[in-house]
Amino acid sequence: MTDLLHTIPDFPLKSYTHLLPSLEKHLITTTDLLTLDALEIAKRARLPLLDVRRLTAHVIAILRGQLGVTQGGGDHDGTAGSLKKSGNEIVGQWSTVSTLDERLDEALGGGVPTGRITEITGESGSGKTQLLLTLLLSSQLPPPHGLARPAIYISTEHPLPTTRLTQLIKTHPLLSNHSSPPSLSQILTLQTPDLESQDHILTFQLPVALERYKTGLCIIDSIAANYRAEAHSSNTALSLAHRSAQLVRLGALLRSLARIHDCAIVVANQVADRFPSTYGLNSPIHSLSPPSQPGPAGISPEPAVLSLEHQLRFFTGWGADPTSGSQNLKTPSLGLVWANQIACRVALIKELEYSAHPVTGDAREGEESAEWSAKRWRRWMRVVFAGWVRATSEEEKGVEFELWAGGIRALKVAGSDGVDRKGVDEETKVSEPRDPPRES
Repeated sequence: MTDLLHTIPDFPLKSYTHLLPSLEKHLITTTDLLTLDALEIAKRARLPLLDVRRLTAHVIAILRGQLGVTQGGGDHDGTAGSLKKSGNEIVGQWSTVSTLDERLDEALGGGVPTGRITEITGESGSGKTQLLLTLLLSSQLPPPHGLARPAIYISTEHPLPTTRLTQLIKTHPLLSNHSSPPSLSQILTLQTPDLESQDHILTFQLPVALERYKTGLCIIDSIAANYRAEAHSSNTALSLAHRSAQLVRLGALLRSLARIHDCAIVVANQVADRFPSTYGLNSPIHSLSPPSQPGPAGISPEPAVLSLEHQLRFFTGWGADPTSGSQNLKTPSLGLVWANQIACRVALIKELEYSAHPVTGDAREGEESAEWSAKRWRRWMRVVFAGWVRATSEEEKGVEFELWAGGIRALKVAGSDGVDRKGVDEETKVSEPRDPPRES
């Protein structure tokens, strides 16, 4: 019964302490309690039948209450049905936390929704922290921008940047001029320096804090830091299976908390470099698909449809165009197992823009010469997958945005208003390389 508290975190175990050791010894799970006959469980675990029936009935009653299903199969008002809320009622009560930018909110389907896990992933400097800090403040605003509820910030790496939060409140026009501005006192912070403390805080302290402070937003920054720090050097099948089981339990816990407390759970995730290769092109899986046509010089052929390299672009956010030879491919940490635990993945893409300048005096007679220089960083937000809004298509790069003193804001479409964008992201100026960018 090790999974009972993960399924029902607040289940009262005191009344059943005499049953749990035997159930644990005979590998009886919560699923067994719900699917197997009580007599079969009693014989298998050598326990009194009445005690097993009482435990099973208690588990079913709590699950019915969480789902809004009554014992008699009808709702409290006497009408036939199985759920408290219909689909139209759920849509009418759709609550989101705004990014304080109309175009970014539109791409997210109105903002970051409550009752679900949303992941923000991207490389260092892509704007993850700026977006998370903006959500911490906007969640305190009344609707439609927020939930008028406090927020929780769980840090696994660095403490909460209060100086930056103060700057956002003073600089952003919506926050500084609001009749009920957000406050740092409405942000509860927790620190998890290692994986053991992270599991303890998320399992025991977080549910209590969500209930006591009625928080509407919980941010974990970042979800993969402690897992990567304590990763074993040997990637054996046993260690990978154990890590996968940990991630599945973590996802189930966070989904349960988001649903029970109607709060938005937002997690930041790190990325790792991904290098396309031709490994596996001769494997049996690859042979099931017709061979790809050879591409232009310097560009690897498109991988087989059934290969993992081809499927990665649908849930990582990078590699939407597999025939491009100049991609800076990334992969979010924790792999496919964690991707199945979240409801939405938002990728923040950062690319360096280059410009060519003619060189005089060094070119030979009759030849042209140019020097490449790094001009500035450009950033896009892509919705990789979500169940309530259209994902960013392969033909689109996403919503381009910039970082500024007030947080993040989307850039208007080029040419729509004649805005000069040369001053974008002044803090991201880079040195000028001598060689032009090369295609990978």
